[in-house]
Amino acid sequence: MGSVKDYFSSLGTGVASLLKGMSITGKEFLTPKITEKYPENRETVRVPERFRAVLTLKYDEEGRHKCIACGICQRNCPNGTINIETKMVDTADGKKKKKLDKYMYDLGSCTFCQLCVSTCPQDALEFSNDFEQAVFTREKLVKQLNYLPEKEEPAPSPEELAKLAAEREAKIAAAKAAAAAKKAAQEAAAQETEKPQE
Repeated sequence: MGSVKDYFSSLGTGVASLLKGMSITGKEFLTPKITEKYPENRETVRVPERFRAVLTLKYDEEGRHKCIACGICQRNCPNGTINIETKMVDTADGKKKKKLDKYMYDLGSCTFCQLCVSTCPQDALEFSNDFEQAVFTREKLVKQLNYLPEKEEPAPSPEELAKLAAEREAKIAAAKAAAAAKKAAQEAAAQETEKPQE
């Protein structure tokens, strides 16, 4: 007799649960729907400024970026999304300088953690909120962020060249004077050791 009672009790519980679920479904069925009409409303859709969609290099009005190719963003990226290639160039003062050659970014493996942006010492990176990044192949998700051609460094004026030459000559003279002083000190020390002990 107990099993029949348990059966009908379980049946009543199941029917009550079913009716509760159907009442929630019925309420949602009658609730007015609020949907995004994307892509029809592409021009009017409002994307929040804080939305992170794709990493970009900041360019100024002259078409120059601030990236100095230090590699901090590449080292801080937790999954190797960023790959920086550099090149060495000669500056006007005759020194070597490291410059950015290619800044490669793989959107497909980015976790949008913003470690690259927050640790950049030059404030050269930012996330745009352009969310339309759908492509058909993964290869198209790999982007070169320094897409604009590099601007030539402005040529130094004759005054700057003369100043650099004077500084170079002053450094050479100071180095020669230091070497001569060091040599004189060594010769004096050698003469001291050669003196006979009294």
